[in-house]
Amino acid sequence: MNSGAVIFGLLAFAIVIGVPLLAIGAMVRVGTLKRKVDEEAPQLIARIYGLEKRVAQLEQALSSATLLPETHQIPQVPAVTPQPAAAQVAVPDPIPPVPQSAEFVPAPIPAKPPVRLPPPAPAIPHFSSASADRESHESFEALVAGRWLNYVGILALLFATTFFLKYAFDNDWVGPRGRVGIGLLLGSALYPWSQRLLSKGYKYFSEGIAALGAAVLYLSLWAGWHYYGIFSQSTAFALMIVVTAATFVVAVGRNSERIALLAQIGGLITPLLVSTGENHEVALFTYLLILGAAVLSLAWLRVWKWLLPVQFAATMIFFWGWYSDFYAEPEMAVTILFATLFFLLFAAIPAIRSWRDGEMSELEIGIVVINSISFPVALHEMFWPQYRWSLTIAILALAAAHLGAERLLPTGLGANTRIARIFYGGLALTFATLAIPIRCDGKWITIAWAVEGAILVWSGLAAKFPLMRWAGFLLFAIVTGRLVAISIPADTFLLNERFFTFGVAVACFFAACYFASKAGEAVGHEEGLMYGATAIAANVLLIVALSLEVWDVFGRMPSLGIDTEHAQELALSSLWLVYALVLLAVGALKKLAVVRWQALTLLGVVIVKVFVFDLSFLEKFYRIVSFALLGLALLLISFYYQRQLAGRNAENKS
Repeated sequence: MNSGAVIFGLLAFAIVIGVPLLAIGAMVRVGTLKRKVDEEAPQLIARIYGLEKRVAQLEQALSSATLLPETHQIPQVPAVTPQPAAAQVAVPDPIPPVPQSAEFVPAPIPAKPPVRLPPPAPAIPHFSSASADRESHESFEALVAGRWLNYVGILALLFATTFFLKYAFDNDWVGPRGRVGIGLLLGSALYPWSQRLLSKGYKYFSEGIAALGAAVLYLSLWAGWHYYGIFSQSTAFALMIVVTAATFVVAVGRNSERIALLAQIGGLITPLLVSTGENHEVALFTYLLILGAAVLSLAWLRVWKWLLPVQFAATMIFFWGWYSDFYAEPEMAVTILFATLFFLLFAAIPAIRSWRDGEMSELEIGIVVINSISFPVALHEMFWPQYRWSLTIAILALAAAHLGAERLLPTGLGANTRIARIFYGGLALTFATLAIPIRCDGKWITIAWAVEGAILVWSGLAAKFPLMRWAGFLLFAIVTGRLVAISIPADTFLLNERFFTFGVAVACFFAACYFASKAGEAVGHEEGLMYGATAIAANVLLIVALSLEVWDVFGRMPSLGIDTEHAQELALSSLWLVYALVLLAVGALKKLAVVRWQALTLLGVVIVKVFVFDLSFLEKFYRIVSFALLGLALLLISFYYQRQLAGRNAENKS
């Protein structure tokens, strides 16, 4: 009982101090903003005063220009274009009508002085910096003496009331039911008092008082159940829900996100206040779903940005806290159901808002990313390794869902829509890529990623979506690393898992280059360099695969008086030489300089190997064959280039 009293006292003390301080902080911020407005208001007033004087002078000038003598009035006065002050505007003299009488003698027309525009308006009065500083000091003094001291006085009264109630409780002046009743009455009374403060203009302080009322009600209900046992746990839980709902109603009525945030925090601490340390998964998660749906609906209707991240963070804490303490395999189905509902709940608001507005805030992007990570992690923890197929299907479903969200986004809303589409498309690609290692093993992961990379390049070219193509290049790089780093067994020549894996990867690389060759202008310069690098990587992987096969087949040959190691080296040099000749022929037929340069580079490697390595280590027959093959190949290549050069010279002469 003593520990409960200490906890009750600490909570009451923290609430009484913390909430008013938050309200005072808010008022200080408002005071700062108002002081800035007070400093700028005199200048705005002076400008308005100057404009009014100029308008009045212009009206007076126009009226004086039209009020001429009666005999010289102008039937229609044309619009006068404003001129400089020194300019003179001549008014044409009217021609009087000629009477029919013969005795009529036209009277002379008096000369009329020219009409001048009014002088320019006087300069706009400017308030000196000294007067502005004086008014700034006066407003700050009014803020300190008129507002801050008032708030501190209210806080002091709250402290006095709290200490008095504690003194009365300690001396048993009031029984347990009276204590809880006082708390409930005091908390309920703070709501109308908050409304009255709002009507007098104390907006932020009234919000702090409303929050204090909610906190007192939560604390009183908790004490009535847990500390005094006046009512049951279910009753306390229901009454706390009522307090949360009432505070939300106040927040909506005042259009105050701060009150809504405080009500949300009260709703989130309710399960902690009524917790008994036992496993109540269905009750806890159902309550969090209902509270989350209500909070997110308010965030959607009122465009309040902080309710969503607070609710998401609290839900993640509750879920993983419960999981670490109570999860067991018999509860898998229920837990997966709630995890899926939580994922859909927090994916809904950002997705719907991006569909409606074509954009997503940074907070929403962070929530979608963390939500998309947390849900697969939870599924992995529950499914792996017994239910790999179920986990694979779930991850593929996530990929399909994000791809559907990307497809449903409206077009034509500018850069924000494009960013949202890239974001959802990237998540879909990530999930599709993660599904491969979950279901596959070893070589199948490499094969699947190579095929996916080719599909991404083809899809990106067809949809004119560069991000997909660059994702394909990334997968190609990962595939290359896996082929180099991971050893794959091979027992037979060519018909083995290793050569099959290399062959599929090389085919996918060449397929991506072929797709790019058909795209035309859709491929930029930097992307063209990437396709060139992909083609080079494909050739390197193919020569590596063939080299491994040749090395192994000569290494497995039976001993017939032939040195196995020397035979492997000679076969390797011969293979590289033949491959270089094939590349050179393809480059010549297709007129591809990049292919011919690859052939020449490989020839350089063969030359270095023959003259440095083979000359030093090979003996007799192997050395003769190696140099003979290299010499013949070089002569053929030289003859080809000499012939090409002669042909170009003949064309130039003609």
